[in-house]
Amino acid sequence: MNIVVEFFVVAFKVLWAFVLAAARWLVRPKEKSVAGQVCLITGAGSGLGRLFALEFARRRALLVLWDINTQSNEETAGMVRHIYRDLEAADAAALQAGNGEEEILPNYNLQVFTYTCDVGKRENVYLTAERVRKEVGEVSVLVNNAGVVSGHHLLECPDELIERTMMVNCHAHFWTTKAFLPTMLEINHGHIVTVASSLGLFSTAGVEDYCASKFGVVGFHESLSHELKAAEKDGIKTTLVCPYLVDTGMFRGCRIRSVETYPATDKRRMWNWIFSQSCTLPAI
Repeated sequence: MNIVVEFFVVAFKVLWAFVLAAARWLVRPKEKSVAGQVCLITGAGSGLGRLFALEFARRRALLVLWDINTQSNEETAGMVRHIYRDLEAADAAALQAGNGEEEILPNYNLQVFTYTCDVGKRENVYLTAERVRKEVGEVSVLVNNAGVVSGHHLLECPDELIERTMMVNCHAHFWTTKAFLPTMLEINHGHIVTVASSLGLFSTAGVEDYCASKFGVVGFHESLSHELKAAEKDGIKTTLVCPYLVDTGMFRGCRIRSVETYPATDKRRMWNWIFSQSCTLPAI
């Protein structure tokens, strides 16, 4: 009898999940505020990481940028500081006008911090994370974005590149999460964003190591989400992003059979879509 009851309970939950998913496509959710929160982004020196940094800066987050390339990471930081200056100038102008029509957001003393970190090395991750806690504070939003692609067929790909792909694209998510999740659990507040790939949901030829790493990180993210739910830590949110081919240069030279039907996604358009969906940074 208990099995029958459990069957109907599970069936109801599945149907209800479909209803909620459909509703989120029809009703645009309220955008989550990240103003004043410490947001750490890995792989912030280029591509999606840089895009994430600029968009979070426009939303007044305090940014911690990690990248293995110091120069490109500093270039991103320079762009972020320019956005901060524009925000401060706009706030000053609104305050001087004093017309009361436009809401002036609190001054969060916006800053950006840069760290050179190879997330493919566990010790480097833990040491840099400790520096962040001492120099900046606790991280509220963790964006695991860093990724690499070798672009070789299996038998042509050196073992070192395969290991590197797995370390950066998959293992690094374990290490960064282990570094910052404990405090999130203590205060029951935080957000972990996992940037995976559509190749973590289905595979194609010639990218065996990349697909394996992204399948692995999708599994990691889903299991982590279930673990947080089982622990009743409803203040910690998780977001899984599985983009299609994006025009960041990582897959430059990749040939698509029907490029007119399935063109590479513009990264700006992708961000606008991501931030408008309830699957990412929802206000819940």
